[in-house]
Amino acid sequence: MIEVRQNLHTHTNFCDGKNTAEEMVLSAVEKGMTSIGFSGHALTPHDTSYCMSAENTIRYRDELLRLKDKYSGVISIYIGLEQDYYSVSPLIKTEYLIGSVHYVYKNGEHIPVDESRSIVESAVDRLYGGDIYSFLEDYYKTAANIYSRTKCDIVGHLDLPEKFNADDTLFDRNNSRYVLAYEYAVKELISNNCIFEINTGAMSRGYTKQPYPHSNILRKIAQLGGKITVSSDSHDVSTIDYSLTEMLTLSKECGFTEMYQFGKNGFYSVDI
Repeated sequence: MIEVRQNLHTHTNFCDGKNTAEEMVLSAVEKGMTSIGFSGHALTPHDTSYCMSAENTIRYRDELLRLKDKYSGVISIYIGLEQDYYSVSPLIKTEYLIGSVHYVYKNGEHIPVDESRSIVESAVDRLYGGDIYSFLEDYYKTAANIYSRTKCDIVGHLDLPEKFNADDTLFDRNNSRYVLAYEYAVKELISNNCIFEINTGAMSRGYTKQPYPHSNILRKIAQLGGKITVSSDSHDVSTIDYSLTEMLTLSKECGFTEMYQFGKNGFYSVDI
């Protein structure tokens, strides 16, 4: 089996990451990676707590251009953004985009999906009459449209509500309403030729033992002929390569025979 030596989902202290871009590059080099892509959170006007300001977005671009030049011949560096459904249009030129949904919008309120379980449960009680599946249906309706909204190359952490469901007590992932909701999103995104990331971020931070998307969803993506890549959604130097190669074993178990990586000429497939 091949080794994964690239991560395209990387955050720095320009947004909600802990380390500088250069520290992340040096960690990637130390871990034997051949390339790293940066995906700072694009400006989301209603919630600036985690994303890059307009000014920081320009600084981010300039710093990555500097690092590209400084580490040329050592490691390939790619400039991307993680565009939330509610982010502004990209403020800089990028080489790729990750499209993600971090909020459900209901009755004029943006409900953060991944901030805390208590926030989700409170919103479900207040805005959905306690019906968690209505909330999840709204989430996946939004996710289904992430390509039309952002023109992303990669779909980020498709089943983000799983972050607080490791013990299966927030919702039943086998519930028919839930299954129909995520299957609808998967079909829409495959029709747009999107690549789905297998994201180990919740694993590295101790929330789950499975990546995003859950293996149930990965099997559906494989069954429908969808594409995958593998990423760590790293926010600090210790997790840049977290379980990336191990995810290929899961990928094969779920029915995939190839994965996608990024190079100077764009995305390309490799056998796994």
